[in-house]
Amino acid sequence: MASENLTRDEARSRASFLSTDTYDIRLDLTTGERTFRTETTLRFSSTAAQETFLDLIAEEVAEIELNGELLEDPASRFDGARVHLPALVEGENVVRVLATGRYMNTGEGLHRFVDPVDDEVYLYTQFEVSDARRMFACFEQPDLKATFALTVTAPAHWRVISNAPTPAPQDARHEAGADVATWAFEPTERISTYLVALIAGNYQGGTGSVTARDGREIPMGVFARASLAEHVDAQNVIDVTKAGIDFYEEAFDQDFPFRKYDQVFVPEYNMGAMENPGAVTYVEAYVFRSDVSDAIRERRDLTILHELAHMWFGDLVTMRWWDDLWLNESFAEYASTLASAEATRWSDSWTTFALSEKGWAYQQDQLPSTHPVVADMVDLEAVETNFDGITYAKGASVLRQLVAYVGREEFFSGVRAYFAKHAWGNTELTDLLAELEATSGRDLTRWAQLWLQRAGVTTLRPVIERDADGTVTRFAIAQSAPEEHPTLRPHRLQVGGFRLQDGALERTESVELDVDGELTEVPALVGTRADLWLLNDGDLAYTKVRLDEQSLAVAMEHLRDLDDALARTLLWSAAWDMVRDGELPSRRYQQLVLANLTGEDSSSVVRTLLQQLETVAGPYAAPDQRALRTEQAATAVWELALAAADGSDAQLQFVETFARLARSEEHRHTLEGLLGGSITLPGRTIDTDLRWKLVIALAVLGGIDAAGIDEQLAADDTQSGRKHALTARAALPTEVAKAKAWRRTVEKDTLANESITAVIQGFRRVTDETLLTPYRQRYFEAISRVWQERSHEIATRIVGGYFPHSYGGQGVLDAADAWLADAEEAPFGLRRIIVEGRDTVARQERVRAADLP
Repeated sequence: MASENLTRDEARSRASFLSTDTYDIRLDLTTGERTFRTETTLRFSSTAAQETFLDLIAEEVAEIELNGELLEDPASRFDGARVHLPALVEGENVVRVLATGRYMNTGEGLHRFVDPVDDEVYLYTQFEVSDARRMFACFEQPDLKATFALTVTAPAHWRVISNAPTPAPQDARHEAGADVATWAFEPTERISTYLVALIAGNYQGGTGSVTARDGREIPMGVFARASLAEHVDAQNVIDVTKAGIDFYEEAFDQDFPFRKYDQVFVPEYNMGAMENPGAVTYVEAYVFRSDVSDAIRERRDLTILHELAHMWFGDLVTMRWWDDLWLNESFAEYASTLASAEATRWSDSWTTFALSEKGWAYQQDQLPSTHPVVADMVDLEAVETNFDGITYAKGASVLRQLVAYVGREEFFSGVRAYFAKHAWGNTELTDLLAELEATSGRDLTRWAQLWLQRAGVTTLRPVIERDADGTVTRFAIAQSAPEEHPTLRPHRLQVGGFRLQDGALERTESVELDVDGELTEVPALVGTRADLWLLNDGDLAYTKVRLDEQSLAVAMEHLRDLDDALARTLLWSAAWDMVRDGELPSRRYQQLVLANLTGEDSSSVVRTLLQQLETVAGPYAAPDQRALRTEQAATAVWELALAAADGSDAQLQFVETFARLARSEEHRHTLEGLLGGSITLPGRTIDTDLRWKLVIALAVLGGIDAAGIDEQLAADDTQSGRKHALTARAALPTEVAKAKAWRRTVEKDTLANESITAVIQGFRRVTDETLLTPYRQRYFEAISRVWQERSHEIATRIVGGYFPHSYGGQGVLDAADAWLADAEEAPFGLRRIIVEGRDTVARQERVRAADLP
């Protein structure tokens, strides 16, 4: 297993004498339910007559042919992860590897899924970071780009999709009781191995096209499983994509780089989406078979724009090694939010970004596992653990600051020069910075050191002195940094002052300035008056901010009276961060949310605030108050649902949150009434997915049994229904249900990735935490074995999902400390999950202590 972990030094060494040209990949997907036939012919050049290796994870290797010579005993040259080659010749080399590949049910490599609705088989690939080697032999590193020509034999009625346009099937024949055909794709553009894609099965949907800037007609398809196809809103997806292409072509001064653009929603997917050139894959949760909030619709559109941005940044120009993974993701995150705000109906996307993405970044940046934006990716194991809030959200926040620092036009002029110079190649961060320095005239060395190469987030606090009538006599901004990451950084930001006038909070003061060092005086605000002061008004800076005592008191009473949505969001964010740092009792934040929630009209903001309400009423509440606080929150949210506009977005979100918070006997009766129809909400149909949310909530409260869950499943025996049923069964408040859930996921290895998560989610849903107490010791006894025996994705889901956060406390801290002390040699990824889990519980303890009267 150790050889699966390719190191950066090994990759650099291989790239120092190799350059790849073409891959010819032939796949037979008709050989069985567990394995497939894979044959790869790779043409490449070498400047040295030395040995090397190909990357491959497969059942077996049948043939290895190098430069026309079949190598003897091919099995001896294959160690399970690498195909070891003898000395190459200087110049052109050709290697062919014939192997038996293995389908996965983990969302890695070539994933195979059988739809319970119609027994159709569906395949898709997910190769980032290093799983192309699960489908074909390759040099698995991003800087050895090549063209890829796939030839695929599969059932004749399938749709077969790859990066190149789908050809007409050929060689159709009847074989072993089934009709099969072969699709011979043209070579792709020069791309990296992790970007190769194959999606195959009875995918259905809609098609269309978009005219690119250069006049090319770009064919488009939007597909999902046949049983879900009726719910695919293909035209909306194409419309959002068209808006994005128009925006990016203008912003980047670079035509859309590929020949077509298919977007496919695939089952049992591990992430939101993947930017395979011309063949983007998405999680099926983005196919809406029931009503969803606008927050979810906005997130889907943002994801569409994020993956589209990768067609230029990541696919056309690709990082040399994974050290610059952050730039790949952060640029797409920044660009997609900008495009969403300026080219779609989601004009308030930066508000969503401020509360959601930056909130994620601030949380990640305060964990012991935080790291610089430019992480030291020494090997593939390090890469796999760094798809986090630093790589995505902090990086995007820092890029937004950079745009403000160098100027928007100068920034995009540099980006255009970067694309023009490096199209179809590989780059490092310095290549982009060089272009930005050229267009802006600024030296970015110090900026990169402070923002990209050092971890941690600073905190800004207002220092305000007033005279008797409230006039400011001194205004300063104090900056501090945590002891473990003591770097203070320069910030360009605005300070806003707001006054209560006729029942509304209105901005009456605004000053833009540079903040640097421990204390920055703001003489421009001396002599002014305001009821509430907000640092970082406009949200240009990446920093935590605090409210002075007067501003906090005004916000607590009048937050809903502030008409500026972004300013409100920044106040929410400041108050939430004060809760997390134990400076504001969580009960006060609960009061703040319930008093001001209906003043928010952004679905995404409402969604985040409701999630935070669940946290302050549950894990952040003082232990002796938790049950009461949760019950009070549930009752309040149900009252909001009753008062909400008929069939509104808010009504839906309130009902869903009520179902998660429900605790009392009265709540159980309400859930039963909603499920049975005796209680109704105007304009609201209890559709399929909402029905399951009610069923799961009833399971938690013991209001339904296994037989009742089976009845619900019989009415929705789909993949989604089966996952909901798994969650409901695991949520039943019995020792037997919890033991069965644990056994099915931890002790057995039969469930697919999403099913494992469904079980874990139900296991964790309890009102009586003593049901979970016995699993604390079992957890720490099992995790090393799980990490060793399962794939990275599955092990991460199990170890992260079962960490005992919700039934935490000092006992969990002690158990985690003991495990960390005894497992100093444990893999980095495993230790990181435990370190982060321990920190989460420790923070909960601090917040709970601050919540005591």
